[in-house]
Amino acid sequence: MKDIAHFVFGIFGNGFALFLFLAPVITFRRIITKRSTEQFSGIPYVMTLLNCLLSAWYGLPFVSPHNLLVSTINGTGAAIESIYVLIFLIFAPKKEKAKIFSLFGLVITLFAAVVLVSLFALHGPKRKLFCGLAATIFSIIMYASPLTIIRLVIKTKSVEFMPFFLSLFVFLCGTSWFVFGLLGKDPFVAIPNGFGSGLGAVQLILYAIYHDNKDPRKKDVSDASLEMKDVENGKPQKAVGDEQV
Repeated sequence: MKDIAHFVFGIFGNGFALFLFLAPVITFRRIITKRSTEQFSGIPYVMTLLNCLLSAWYGLPFVSPHNLLVSTINGTGAAIESIYVLIFLIFAPKKEKAKIFSLFGLVITLFAAVVLVSLFALHGPKRKLFCGLAATIFSIIMYASPLTIIRLVIKTKSVEFMPFFLSLFVFLCGTSWFVFGLLGKDPFVAIPNGFGSGLGAVQLILYAIYHDNKDPRKKDVSDASLEMKDVENGKPQKAVGDEQV
């Protein structure tokens, strides 16, 4: 029964992870349409790419037995995230583009280093420990990367740049893999995904609080536009404290 439950949560984890990887499609369609990344951050996608690469490597049978489901979904995720990073590099402003490109180069270098060390310097349990620690550390960093967006949400009291479905599937994916790791007694799967489940819950709570709010900056622009129209039409501006008629 335990093995069946372990497999079932692995399937759930695969399904939710696929939705998680595909959730930004709406965001990137907006980026392509507007030909601008606006205030969207490219960091989460680069860090997710690194996490997928390391997790896919960790799940391979010669590194970590009984974790092939981890490897297959993260291999798929790595391909999808690579496309997102490429689109972001095309449409991001020059300064942001340089930052993301540098981060992308660092990601490839780190992954190559982990692969080479694990293949030629480590064997057996030591290989699993090394790759598991690397995957855990960068999984936590991946889940923590939206903290910049969370700060923006709290600052602006707007969830415009924190897509709902991305937050939802962070929670569902993290929870499924957390249970999968517990059932399989694999701390390298359970710990980072438990962290991701908690962070996803925080994002959903913020969405519930602020989802009805408009971006204050847009409101300011809208108010300014109305005031300009009043002036153009010869209408006097109402002073602060005037009562409405």
